[in-house]
Amino acid sequence: MAYEAALAAMTARADAIARGQAGELVWLLEHPALYTAGTSARPAELIEARFPVHATGRGGQFTYHGPGQRVGYVMLDLKRRAPDVRRFVATIEAWIIGALAAFNVRGERRDDRVGVWVRRPDKGEGFEDKIAAIGIRVRQWVTLHGFALNVEPDLSHFSGIVPCGVADPRYGVTSLADLGVTVSMPEVDMVLRGTFAPLFGATIDDQIDGSTENNSPDRRNLSSSAVPSR
Repeated sequence: MAYEAALAAMTARADAIARGQAGELVWLLEHPALYTAGTSARPAELIEARFPVHATGRGGQFTYHGPGQRVGYVMLDLKRRAPDVRRFVATIEAWIIGALAAFNVRGERRDDRVGVWVRRPDKGEGFEDKIAAIGIRVRQWVTLHGFALNVEPDLSHFSGIVPCGVADPRYGVTSLADLGVTVSMPEVDMVLRGTFAPLFGATIDDQIDGSTENNSPDRRNLSSSAVPSR
């Protein structure tokens, strides 16, 4: 789906949720190849604009979206759940980690790096690759944006940016396909739906029951309304 159209639809839906005129929504989709620039993006981190670059209201630096990547826009009303941004981000991480476990991939969180990471001892001691980026914004206690899980994207497309501002050569990007896991996007979606409910509450398709509170443990002390994708 075109990024501009998705952004407009997400923003309109979040505004309607805040006004009490629409239900919460988790929206799973796929974008054409593009880069997005978060509120902390630095021009020097755009190495080569191989694809269109879109400014976005989420926190963080540059990231890539494209075919083979499952993007999840999570529009939840934290006033009705738990008005805690730290807890919300930790829950998204736990959600993705649980989904990866269904494919026998061990995803891990890091206190100093938002997102979900996979250890890569085959590349050397201390090497890790990011398999899922997380970047959100909270407006009127309604969440916008969400996560990007690499299923089978062209990883060379990340070379046009410093992904999420992480320049350390020990930290790269990976995907399920890169790790030798062959899985279809519908299979990924099925697992995401199944692992969502125990953490966030019951769902009907992608609609969320707002009466169920977020069950994740606390983790980071995040005060900003725009959480970086790093």
